[in-house]
Amino acid sequence: MQKLSLFITGTNTNSGKTIISCGLLEKFKAYNLSTVALKPIASGSLLTDQGLRNTDALALQHAMSTSLPYTAVNPITFEPPIAPHIAAQQHQVNLSIDHIIQHCQTGLNTSADVLLIEGAGGWRLPLSDRDSIFFSAFPQQLKMSVILVVGLTLGCLNHAQLTVEAILSDQVSIAGWIANQIDPNMSHIQDNLTWLKQQMPGHYLGYVPHLTASISPKTVAKYLQIDAILNPSIR
Repeated sequence: MQKLSLFITGTNTNSGKTIISCGLLEKFKAYNLSTVALKPIASGSLLTDQGLRNTDALALQHAMSTSLPYTAVNPITFEPPIAPHIAAQQHQVNLSIDHIIQHCQTGLNTSADVLLIEGAGGWRLPLSDRDSIFFSAFPQQLKMSVILVVGLTLGCLNHAQLTVEAILSDQVSIAGWIANQIDPNMSHIQDNLTWLKQQMPGHYLGYVPHLTASISPKTVAKYLQIDAILNPSIR
């Protein structure tokens, strides 16, 4: 099959991009597809004997089938849990799109069947406080399709619609979307899903209910359907 390149973004910082990404990697594995996953930028990392390590990036590294060193999975890492462009300023790091792509070349050049890139924050993550440069230019420049994780909580319909409008205005295709219930007390889940199914472009790839702390990629994978993105003839 032709290499499948997917960029995972969310309606907000805490929409559940990482656990959904790991669930997708597990699902691709069930189809005997090789996978590589990258987290190009991460903030909120722990200083270890091996250097800075981000828990989201480590989860991706563990879930993918290709073996890559941590620095290839997450080439740009910051310790404080703050907006990456602020952390980059503090450390005098250049966050231009060309710079980020250059640091991702090891992962981008692998021969895996599926390349999955997890974004940081939402679609319009700023890379500078001076110029209108956003991380959304990364999938745009690499001509990647997007999977949108809709974090189900009060206000998510507005967040989902605004994110979709921004993605489409960038002329980036939406391969599909996944509803992830991040608020255990959210009411009228089915009513919200009905609206989303009527309004969202791209394939509906599943609804993941609010799960306990023991959540695992295998558990999440059970709620996902990826046939539509593996077979373009499916509508």
